[in-house]
Amino acid sequence: MAPMGIRLSPLGVAVFCLLGLGVLYHLYSGFLAGRFSLFGLSSEPGGGAAGPAAAADGGTVDLREMLAVSVLAAVRGGDEVRRVRESNVLHEKSKGKTREGAEDKMTSGDVLSNRKMFYLLKTAFPSVQINTEEHVDAADQEVILWDHKIPEDILKEVTTPKEVPAESVTVWIDPLDATQEYTEDLRKYVTTMVCVAVNGKPVLGVIHKPFSEYTVHIAVLYFLFLFGPAVVGLMEAWAMVDGGSNVKARSSYNEKTPRIVVSRSHSGMVRQVALQTFGNQTTIIPAGGAGYKVLALLDVPDKSQEKADLYIHVTYIKKWDICAGNAILKALGGHMTTLSGEEISYTGSDGIEGGLLASIRMNHQALVRKLPDLEKTGHK
Repeated sequence: MAPMGIRLSPLGVAVFCLLGLGVLYHLYSGFLAGRFSLFGLSSEPGGGAAGPAAAADGGTVDLREMLAVSVLAAVRGGDEVRRVRESNVLHEKSKGKTREGAEDKMTSGDVLSNRKMFYLLKTAFPSVQINTEEHVDAADQEVILWDHKIPEDILKEVTTPKEVPAESVTVWIDPLDATQEYTEDLRKYVTTMVCVAVNGKPVLGVIHKPFSEYTVHIAVLYFLFLFGPAVVGLMEAWAMVDGGSNVKARSSYNEKTPRIVVSRSHSGMVRQVALQTFGNQTTIIPAGGAGYKVLALLDVPDKSQEKADLYIHVTYIKKWDICAGNAILKALGGHMTTLSGEEISYTGSDGIEGGLLASIRMNHQALVRKLPDLEKTGHK
């Protein structure tokens, strides 16, 4: 008999048990949510906050949060790129011809990486314009949620949000840079990249090398961070604009007879003018991928990374190829401009006609003046 003379019917016992199970479920689901938050990613297919409250109504976005999500997006995209390449089933196809007449290739790695990167960023920041190299199919929509928590070690150093109007922000995604080399299994050239531009100026860049587990990400306005590798369990570091970064310029560069990194597809164009400008001792390094070429100018802990003093491109190039590298160089005091020395705006059209010149710790404008004929060569 129940205490106090109360008799519980079988129905009452069943209701009591169900209530108990409901409480246990609530507590356990909260525990799981906390565990998923450690990885910055929710496993639920829908529901929950889709982005910062301010961003949802088109107000402002926090660049700290955009950095964390951008790094996570680059790493998640890189996971897809690596998985497809290792499966050796690329489903390679051509999107047409480039302006130079080469095949503009696309693979499953491009498509799946793009889906992860685009929807992670779009779910977190729905009011922000996102430009990406690959077509986004609404039928393949994937809701990937982020819990909006900045890691404690970053919060200790960057104590206040960096808010900017959402309408001023443009995100550029390259879900797989160096697709041609990817199909040839030249893995060292492959990167995934995210860039955030504010009013057309690159302020935050992420370059991830999925086959070396090396990630660079930098914000230009007030801070630099390195955080992405913690996602894959390798390392976690931070840096501030005026206090350095985990990625930095090398101690010296050869301005008189530089090593110049150029596209594999048109190294001959640059070679002719470079030898005329800098002399016969100049070295030309053909390489794939704009992200790889920017990293060639820096001191990065990757043994497969070649070293160069300048990066020159003489033909049309898309902005998602170069925005992240531009942000990184700018953060470190370097420069990326057109061949005529003009700053590149990351609004409007998705490409630039004037080629590009990238340098760091050199007199950039003097280099521009040294190469007066290079742009003409690239547009013949």
